[in-house]
Amino acid sequence: MRTTIGYTIESIGYVIGAQGLVGFASRAFFGAEWGWIHKVVDLPPAAYLGVIAVGLALVGGGVRTRRVPGSGVARGHEGA
Repeated sequence: MRTTIGYTIESIGYVIGAQGLVGFASRAFFGAEWGWIHKVVDLPPAAYLGVIAVGLALVGGGVRTRRVPGSGVARGHEGA
């Protein structure tokens, strides 16, 4: 269960981080609206950097969640 939750949090983090990156790049460099965040809320380009940070935090939290307690090894990679 812990592994499933970790992968879910990590996957959500990748999507949010990618949307932040695309949103920042499109607004800062092209003056266009890409991704889906702009359909929900109107953010300035600098706020998209915060969205990237949230995505990275979720990825890190997901990786830490699926680690075996006390060993520092991710589940499924014990023998590697």
